[in-house]
Amino acid sequence: MRIVLLGAPGSGKGTQAKKLVDHYGVIQISTGDLLRAAVAAGTPLGLAAKTAMDSGQLVSDDIVLGMIKERLNQADTQRGYILDGFPRNLAQAEALDGLLGELQQTLEAAILLDIPFEDLMQRLTGRQTCADCGAVFNRFTHPSKQPDICDACGGPLIQRGDDNEATVSKRLTVFEEQTAPLIAFYADQGKLFRIDGTRPIDTITEEFHDVIERMKS
Repeated sequence: MRIVLLGAPGSGKGTQAKKLVDHYGVIQISTGDLLRAAVAAGTPLGLAAKTAMDSGQLVSDDIVLGMIKERLNQADTQRGYILDGFPRNLAQAEALDGLLGELQQTLEAAILLDIPFEDLMQRLTGRQTCADCGAVFNRFTHPSKQPDICDACGGPLIQRGDDNEATVSKRLTVFEEQTAPLIAFYADQGKLFRIDGTRPIDTITEEFHDVIERMKS
């Protein structure tokens, strides 16, 4: 199983990726995790990434693709993998196809966890986390019994500074602009599957399993 997982911030993509990893015994490859590990290890690619980040620049596609290539060459990817956070744009998607061709692999599917813009805004701008125990609530979709008080431990609920409406709107707009060409790219290849992400978590997980079984047949 080799898939790309597409989904906006707040879509629940991370939750579903973990469930797929647990169920199928594949690995999740996150570009964020790869970057952090490479920087911490001081690898050549990690040092190049750190230089870019320290100067306030985006890490180049070449560096990210190099990290992906190194990871895909490791033995534990043979059973399958989920690419999470890569590709982010059309250039990366085209580069990924070239890389997989070199490795004599084929991407089997791109699965989009689809949620309307308005729902994502509610999920992200309403998110609250307990400062004491880390429990997560949402003022709109999963409120605590007492406003700003954790149901689990009675600690204070706080909101991340970047979960304000202006910042969230910008993040989602950037995602939509970058992802629209990816959707068309994978649709043209006949590899795109859409899953309605507004339903209960377990229902979404079942549809992921259905898609993956159809993909295998």
